[in-house]
Amino acid sequence: MVYKKRFKSSTTTSTEEVKTLTGSKLRSYAYALLAKREYSKADLTNKLLRFACDENEVLELIEQLIDMNYQSDERFAKQILRSQMTQGQGPARIKLKLKQKSVNVDFIQEELEENDWLIQAYQLKVRKFGTDIEHDQKKKAKQIRFLQYRGYSLDIIFKVIAAESEEVLYE
Repeated sequence: MVYKKRFKSSTTTSTEEVKTLTGSKLRSYAYALLAKREYSKADLTNKLLRFACDENEVLELIEQLIDMNYQSDERFAKQILRSQMTQGQGPARIKLKLKQKSVNVDFIQEELEENDWLIQAYQLKVRKFGTDIEHDQKKKAKQIRFLQYRGYSLDIIFKVIAAESEEVLYE
């Protein structure tokens, strides 16, 4: 579907992409992309603009795809939320990822508030460092940095590193 023009210079081989997709070919390419995985509106627009001749045609196509519910930023945001939570990421890290993808965080705000980040952070800490409470400041700092990098707030982190078990978290 992507047309490439290859030419050889005296020392290197390079590839130049030719913008040739219009009409039904552009639509077919968009369908093929969306069949593989979810894209945010911004990502899909950028991807299609690389191969399209006319920017207005791409913008109209994107609006049609949204109207037909083939592309949805809300669905994309929920997919990112599930994916990041599975990887042990916290709320701040998930919001950052959505911001990088130009997606509104409001789509998943309710899910972010409903999730029990305390238990998720505790399980992540146990998986990485075990259930022991650290008294050594260097090891404690390492746990704090690890959980901060993953996107958890300091309030949650201090509760988690001081807890002996999940039951103690809410006392």
